[in-house]
Amino acid sequence: MSDADSTVPEARGLPGAADGFERLWTPHRMVYVKGDRPAAEQGSGCPFCTAPGLPDEDSLVVHRGEHCYVVLNLFPYNPGHLLVCPYRHVPLYVDLTEAETTEFTELTKRSIRAIGAASGGPAGFNIGMNQGEAAGAGVAAHLHQHVVPRWEGDANFLPIVGRTKALPQLLEDTRQQLLAAWPQD
Repeated sequence: MSDADSTVPEARGLPGAADGFERLWTPHRMVYVKGDRPAAEQGSGCPFCTAPGLPDEDSLVVHRGEHCYVVLNLFPYNPGHLLVCPYRHVPLYVDLTEAETTEFTELTKRSIRAIGAASGGPAGFNIGMNQGEAAGAGVAAHLHQHVVPRWEGDANFLPIVGRTKALPQLLEDTRQQLLAAWPQD
């Protein structure tokens, strides 16, 4: 190693040394990461058990069914990011009753239609469930399915360079548009 190389942190094994990993620093997410996680028991701080008991405007509920409901994600990846949740506090998809499964599926379809009508039609959707903490579930104790609208180029440079996620719409404005566009029975 030359003398010039010894001034580069990577060459000296100091903090900040290159290790082949790219890093996306998101310190604003610590509020979510450090948040209390609900226990397996119903009502122990579970946001998906609490939301149905609040007024829709406060809980961001978009639609209420008989067995399941639809709510805006408080930490959305994109405007219109919805969660389909059973009222019953169960952790896994296989724990749903037949009636819950039927409504859960129907509300997922209706969520896609509503997002499309409210937003002018996204280019695609991410739909999925993370079951268990090891699978990435932020609230593993209460089943919920994500319905995330995606547009071409929606993952631009801002989150990477500026540690900023550009959400061009307030949650309540998104909720009002979804309410107006929600498919009727």
